[in-house]
Amino acid sequence: MSDRGRQGEKGGAPPRPPAGGGAKLLLSRLRALMANQAQDPKRLDRVVELIANTMVADVCSIYLKTEDEALLLMATQGLRPEAVGRTRMGENEGLVGLVSATARPLRLSDAFSHPRFSYRPETGEDPFHSFLGVPILRGGRVLGVLVVQNRTERSYDDEEAEALQTVAMVLAELVAAAADSLSASLRQTRPHELRGRTLNEGLAIGKVHLYDPVVPPARLFAADAEAEELRLNDALEALRASIDAMLTRAGPVLFGESRDVLETYRLFAHDPSWEARLVEAVRSGLSAEAAVDRVRREHRARLESARDSLLRERLHDLEDLENRLLRQLAGDNGGARAVPPGSILVASRIGPAELLEYRDAGLAGVALEEAGAGSHAAIVARAIGVPAVGGLTGLVTRAEDGDALIVDGEGGVVHIRPNAEIVTNFQARIALSQQAQAELSLLRDLPAETTDGVEIDLLINAGLSFDLDHLDEVGAKGVGLFRTEFQFMASETMPGLDEQSTFYKSVIERAGDRPVVFRTIDLGGDKIAPFMGRREREENPALGWRALRMALDHPFFFRRQMRALIRASRGKTLRLMFPMVTTVEEFEAARRLVDSEMEWAIKFGRDLPNKLKVGAMVETPSLAFSIDNLKGKADFLSIGTNDLMQFFFAADRDNARLAGRYDLLSRPAMRLLQRMRQRADEAGLPITVCGEAAGRPLEALALVAIGYRRLSMQASRIAPIKLLIRSVEMERLALRVQAALDGGEQSIRNAMLSVADEFGLKI
Repeated sequence: MSDRGRQGEKGGAPPRPPAGGGAKLLLSRLRALMANQAQDPKRLDRVVELIANTMVADVCSIYLKTEDEALLLMATQGLRPEAVGRTRMGENEGLVGLVSATARPLRLSDAFSHPRFSYRPETGEDPFHSFLGVPILRGGRVLGVLVVQNRTERSYDDEEAEALQTVAMVLAELVAAAADSLSASLRQTRPHELRGRTLNEGLAIGKVHLYDPVVPPARLFAADAEAEELRLNDALEALRASIDAMLTRAGPVLFGESRDVLETYRLFAHDPSWEARLVEAVRSGLSAEAAVDRVRREHRARLESARDSLLRERLHDLEDLENRLLRQLAGDNGGARAVPPGSILVASRIGPAELLEYRDAGLAGVALEEAGAGSHAAIVARAIGVPAVGGLTGLVTRAEDGDALIVDGEGGVVHIRPNAEIVTNFQARIALSQQAQAELSLLRDLPAETTDGVEIDLLINAGLSFDLDHLDEVGAKGVGLFRTEFQFMASETMPGLDEQSTFYKSVIERAGDRPVVFRTIDLGGDKIAPFMGRREREENPALGWRALRMALDHPFFFRRQMRALIRASRGKTLRLMFPMVTTVEEFEAARRLVDSEMEWAIKFGRDLPNKLKVGAMVETPSLAFSIDNLKGKADFLSIGTNDLMQFFFAADRDNARLAGRYDLLSRPAMRLLQRMRQRADEAGLPITVCGEAAGRPLEALALVAIGYRRLSMQASRIAPIKLLIRSVEMERLALRVQAALDGGEQSIRNAMLSVADEFGLKI
């Protein structure tokens, strides 16, 4: 029996595992051991022996997850050696399984009395009563469990738990590099296929680049704990100051729950318990970055198992704060990102400003856990021209830096660590796609005109200034929808009048003589600017306080935007469009605000456009049935099919369970769209379709068949839609589609496929 065991049997208080400087010494020894024994198959045995000796424990054991998610005893000091490689337990089994399942430490003075205790005779655990287990976390994933035990019934204190958690964090990094030679799966190797939603079409193969800040191994340890604590404190102060400034500068446009949300975010940043955990980790010998990373790992692991939506929101806020703090410590204040060319950016979520930083990085694709097809991340991905898939649950915990990954932006699928057959198939698909794109580019300067001479105006949807580069590339007639909210969503503070005006002027200049329709600010719901707080907590955000409703209730920033647009349009035609109009009275109220800004500019001799045209987006059934009442009040109309169809079918378009259930090519939806076009013609109002449907082949053909002559879509869809239009005869197409609408089928999709076959079209 060891001296430690004899001391415990005598009833004396056993020595404590050292915290603080002792933990620093242990970490240093671990690093040296793993560096010197990189190829030693017994290195885990040496690790547990080192931990047991340094922390004065009778037992130290390492359990690692296998491919089938079981926990396998991989090394031990103090238990029976023959149990190594034999003792296995599931995540719902035993105390080790409990630590793994909860991703939280467990301290027990009498392990045998715990209801989750699972006795394994082969381990020889009988005399060891006290138990301290901590999860081994990496990339938000529980890799295993690190355990120390003592013979006596004793209570492990906070310092001991902190010391072992710190060891577990470093242990994960040290052994991950040698995972290939371990029988447990520290580095994941199994292929995974995840299904999500297409954010931007296209195909890409590349290596994973994780977006979340990564602490390099060289920055795990600090030579001077006091100096490192000062660094941490300085970074915390800078972080808090930036959040306080965000609140102060955005004061005029923060109201109600928006301000409450950001105030809560601010409280997290000032939370003394969060700061205390960071300081404790630094004092144990970790660098400031490693301290933040350790706490972030714990939050991320808890996030993975959290089912309560409010708890998930809070954990997301904390993780965002920790990522901000890591960037603060790195001196990262934004700017272009440097990643290996051809990488696939992988993130749980990412804001527009952060994604824009990768514009010139040579990304091959983007894969996100949380993103809908209409999200701002999706629209930025389209603007920078990379295939993107979102809604990929569990992506970040399954993918690791450097993993091979395929983004299938056509099927809404990603393949993590794909096998050779899948890679070969995708390479062939990419080659065919590139050939097709080269052929389509030849259509750039040709009109979108049917074989019997009917011309369709094809325009692009945009939201960023460099979107205007696509006008010449695809030969578009202009910008049918310019989303102005992206300037707000990409800014930490409310953009000022000069900043807005300069931006709008650059858009107008880059468009040249081609028209640009500016949609006025469309925030709220799922589109929240940083200075407004993380999100509106509404039960049904799509039906809530958003877009024009928000602007009319608090017109300060709406009028500022109008003033900036008027100034930027000097000598040009200014085309404004109001989003989410539900009644004619709302349109009239917004129009009065625009007119008052025009009167102000005239009164004080400010710059003016030579012509003003004001339109409305028809996105609600109520306005769809009020088009005739807009005669003489509006100058044009645009149909936002995304929102219109979700309201028409009462189906949340971001709900994966409902995606694809309701079809725009159903007879009720097509009849609504046909009647809207007819009423617009009767009122003398030009009408454009600018939703996603305009860029889908069958839908586009159906729309032109029922009389629409202006379609606005993402730039990459212009050439394929132009090819379809140039391949059909309008008179024959219109007759076939009308016959289908007059028929008995609930959907005309099959009829449209038959029409495409008749014209020899490849859909």
